[in-house]
Amino acid sequence: MTPDAPLFPSRRIVLASLAGLVGAAVVSRGARAAGRPVKLVAFGDSLTAGYGLPDPDGFTSRLEAALRAKGHAVEVVNAGVSGDTTDMGLARLDWSVPDDADAVIVELGANDALRGLPPAAARDNMDAIVGRLRAKKLPVLVAGMYAPRNLGEPYAKAFDPLFAAIAEKHGALLYPFFLDGVAGDRTLNQPDGIHPNAAGVKIIVERILPKVEELLGQVKAKAG
Repeated sequence: MTPDAPLFPSRRIVLASLAGLVGAAVVSRGARAAGRPVKLVAFGDSLTAGYGLPDPDGFTSRLEAALRAKGHAVEVVNAGVSGDTTDMGLARLDWSVPDDADAVIVELGANDALRGLPPAAARDNMDAIVGRLRAKKLPVLVAGMYAPRNLGEPYAKAFDPLFAAIAEKHGALLYPFFLDGVAGDRTLNQPDGIHPNAAGVKIIVERILPKVEELLGQVKAKAG
């Protein structure tokens, strides 16, 4: 500061500076919105997290590569936590899905079924998760799960339909069974018989891809 400079700037200078900062921020946000890839968050459990697989073979990496190969500018964020049940997912929802997310795939429920937890509780948790995401105007794809048949027919009848019911209630997209084409096939699963291997993940991505593209279409429609 020079000796004859005022200690405080004039009100006009302050207002002009603030206006410039606000204008720059608006331009910056517009540039990011126009230039950055669509941020698609895969929010789930070990099936999303890529349990037992190197990162390039995990679901989110494979899905991002498949979408980019089809010309979609997209970043798929891995928000999967191994072992999560629907109530655990609900507890971490707000900090797991960033504010700049454009769409969300919700893949939860497998651990509820494996532990024999009450289907009604899983339904309530999924209702809260999807409801909160939709309240933020986020397009959502619900990736459903089927209960292990050794839990009995009454359990399966209560558990299996809950994902479709939640998707319909909140106007979300539905992919009925995340492990379609993979569950029960030893050649497509790791030795535990539960988690898909690299070949299994490839099939999951191939089968869910059309629904994910539909989800991205909703993002595009919303932006337009």
